[in-house]
Amino acid sequence: MGKVIAIANQKGGVGKTTTAINLAAGLAVLEHKTLLIDADPQANATSGVGFDPKNIKTSIYECIIDDVEPKNIILTTTTPNLDLIPAHIDLVGAEIEMINLPNREKMMRKVINKIKNDYDFIIIDCSPSLGLIVLNSLTAADSVIIPVQCEYFALEGIAKLLNTIKIVQNKLNPDLEIEGILLTMYDSRLRLSNQVVEEVKTHFQQMVFDTIIQRNTKLGEAPSFGETILMHDADSRGAINYLNLAREILQRNELTKIKNSEKKINLTNER
Repeated sequence: MGKVIAIANQKGGVGKTTTAINLAAGLAVLEHKTLLIDADPQANATSGVGFDPKNIKTSIYECIIDDVEPKNIILTTTTPNLDLIPAHIDLVGAEIEMINLPNREKMMRKVINKIKNDYDFIIIDCSPSLGLIVLNSLTAADSVIIPVQCEYFALEGIAKLLNTIKIVQNKLNPDLEIEGILLTMYDSRLRLSNQVVEEVKTHFQQMVFDTIIQRNTKLGEAPSFGETILMHDADSRGAINYLNLAREILQRNELTKIKNSEKKINLTNER
């Protein structure tokens, strides 16, 4: 049965979609069958793996609202072992339509349970909010990754998200765990970035991933080509960072025989 990981933070611009796309690709490249679910009406994860949201006729919206079978809308990406359930702008209206439904917080779980046995990992890209779709994603997930940018106000909002996670654990999904806090947009040349890393690690200690996602031009370029960083430039710093993250998650879940000392790839260039 696959592990479901939600990528969540109500703050925008922290690298949620970049992480969802490239972590999913990293796990797939490491030969784990992976499904990426785009649960954000902006559909950036959909376009980020090569599909035009304007051409998407059936999405996660129809699965949640109209009970469409998820197996019938899964798309195969150009990355081996990586599939996609796309999003569409219609997802904006889903929260309103779900308000009066019974078990409205568990609609996503119902969808995922139909396909959970088909994958090793299911990664959910959440929207930058704490709305009903995000609540659904957390209720469906086994764990959550919280991306935090290495910039001013980095800790702002984490308390709110952690409180929401605690509510979900108490009321809806007692098995939900925090997979880890992921530091993103790190620039070693900046004193502020180093201060944020130190502050986050001091506050959250073992919850913070060893892997840090560094600022990288190639990471910003890849979505415009509809490619993951591993397809766009496998030798780039961004690709190596996300492969390291995938390896660390496998290590944490005891799904690899790789020794701790060998679980990271050394950066061989500065691209």
